Amino acid sequence: MTENPNPQTEPSNTTPATAPDPAAPAPAPVEPSLEDQLVAARKEASASQERYLRSVADLENYRKRMLREKDELRQYAAANVVEDIIPILDNLGLGMAAAKQQNDVKGVSLVLEQFKSTLTRHGLKEVNPLGQPFDHNLHESIAHQSSATVPAESVMQVVRMGYTLNGRLLRPASVIVSSGVATENKS
Repeated sequence: MTENPNPQTEPSNTTPATAPDPAAPAPAPVEPSLEDQLVAARKEASASQERYLRSVADLENYRKRMLREKDELRQYAAANVVEDIIPILDNLGLGMAAAKQQNDVKGVSLVLEQFKSTLTRHGLKEVNPLGQPFDHNLHESIAHQSSATVPAESVMQVVRMGYTLNGRLLRPASVIVSSGVATENKS
């Protein structure tokens, strides 16, 4: 055997590393077993069921809230109209008091009672706290007076009636509150 003095012409047994061929198919992924697929499907079904139940509950809560808001809107829709009517009711009451002095009460009395009963049917109630303890949520104190007959912090006179509409205060009653028995200061 002769040696080849020119190593450049000699074929080499070492081949350079080649990049993978992009046209060659990727190795096939290992497919999960049927049991693994069943477990995954059950988890997905459980999550879907949970989302469904939450959606149904959210829809039911929304429906109930809308019904409640609709009912509140219906109850208090007339509040502005009733607030405008209350001064008329006051003036009719004053006219009734003036008519009593002239013994001409019957006509005004009938109109006043009809007006009050109509408003009562629609949820308006008078706040007449005469003799009751003063309640700052329903009454507006415009004065304090001493009284031997009315206990302290009780309403002794109602100057202007208060009104509620379906339990909501429209106007507080203007009242004079008793400060109890007057005490004399002797110096």
